[in-house]
Amino acid sequence: MTRRLDVDLCVIGAGSGGLSVAAGAVQLGKSVVLCEQGEMGGDCLNYGCVPSKALLAAAAAAATIRKAGDYGLRAGPPEVDFAAVIAHVRATVAAIAPHDSEERFAKLGCTVIRAAAAFTGPREARAGDAVIGARHFVIATGSAPVVPPIDGLSDVPYLTNETIFDNQILPRHLVVIGGGAVGCELAQAHRRLGASVTIVEAARLLGGEDAEAVDLLRAALVREGVVLREGCMVKAVRRDAGDILVDLGGEALRASHLLIAAGRKPNVAGLALYKAGVGADKRGVIVDDRLRTANKRIFAVGDAVGGAFTHVAGDHAGTVIRNLCFKVPARRRDALAPRVVYTDPEIASIGLAEAAAREKFGAGVRDARFAFRDNDRAQAEKDTEGFAKIVADRSGRILGAVVAGKGAGDQIAMVALAMANRLKIGAFTAMIAPYPTRSEIAKRVAGQWYGPTLFSARTRRLVRLLGALD
Repeated sequence: MTRRLDVDLCVIGAGSGGLSVAAGAVQLGKSVVLCEQGEMGGDCLNYGCVPSKALLAAAAAAATIRKAGDYGLRAGPPEVDFAAVIAHVRATVAAIAPHDSEERFAKLGCTVIRAAAAFTGPREARAGDAVIGARHFVIATGSAPVVPPIDGLSDVPYLTNETIFDNQILPRHLVVIGGGAVGCELAQAHRRLGASVTIVEAARLLGGEDAEAVDLLRAALVREGVVLREGCMVKAVRRDAGDILVDLGGEALRASHLLIAAGRKPNVAGLALYKAGVGADKRGVIVDDRLRTANKRIFAVGDAVGGAFTHVAGDHAGTVIRNLCFKVPARRRDALAPRVVYTDPEIASIGLAEAAAREKFGAGVRDARFAFRDNDRAQAEKDTEGFAKIVADRSGRILGAVVAGKGAGDQIAMVALAMANRLKIGAFTAMIAPYPTRSEIAKRVAGQWYGPTLFSARTRRLVRLLGALD
């Protein structure tokens, strides 16, 4: 029997963005239907942020044991129980899962339908046995791994970020196709846990990130034993005596496990968007700066519109809630979202790089930087690789930043706070940072930015004139 549900809001997809919209709307008094055909919590909880960071934590612990001698401690090589490591990963997911669960959202007042949804009209969709009429819809269907058209790939077993955490056997040799954030993070983690690892990247490692920061990471990966094949295309793969042969055209890699980390694509197939008057392209659902589709009663958020990060999906949810519930013409703020690669060293960035900022805002743009080796806490911890760099215009308005090194993701948050609140770089000089911490680094960068003016000949003349008044 078909049932009909008429509600204020139907959210399609129970990942980070969809759950945030549903939770906010229902607690503000809206009637909400939430549709999810897969796991509650979406990619972030089940296949992405949470399990990968749990794996990285285990790998970091192994790396710390190996470096114990640097601090005058005696320790042997770590003994890795890979199945136990994966059990730790699963336990981490299980600990967080109740917050994203069907039960929690039902208690909040949402009607949860565990089925795929597709539009049947501009204000109607079908999911399972339900026809849903809603005043508004939010598409939050996330993304899926891109599987490149490599000859022979369909005939060999391979892993993606959605399946790698099911593997309980430490790879003898893991070949990673793709040198983006996911590929680099998982490659380093598996290497630190004892696997031989090769990354094959068609262009350069982390092509969208600051080249100097990537150079630091590249050197660290090579130092730890990760083999890099940049500028290489995989021509074909095939089975061979229980292994997988990866043909690079003139070189063949013998892998026990193959990980595809070649990017992601939005999940929009099967939604019948055309029936709702909604458009899409290769980046995802087409929306305006208020996250509205061509059908103004339908919004889209997160990876479905190319959001790429959980924190961006969360901010999109806030934008939609302000538009829907408070009738405020809120706009997406993706330019204020930090990007973090959780390798060691971490690479974090926000806004524009210096070249892009100079092209957009003119010759008055300049950057200032500070090396981690000049930070006392970094010296005490014997972890001095890295730098922070902030780009600002002539007035001191912050246009972008990059931090590479330990804790980069945490340090970029201060820059994100400043940019979101339109604070100038001088705000960091006014801050009293606790000593000795890495939080001093932002203050030091700001000091470097003002240094040429503060210690200029003109300022020295002013000081001499003021001194004459004594």
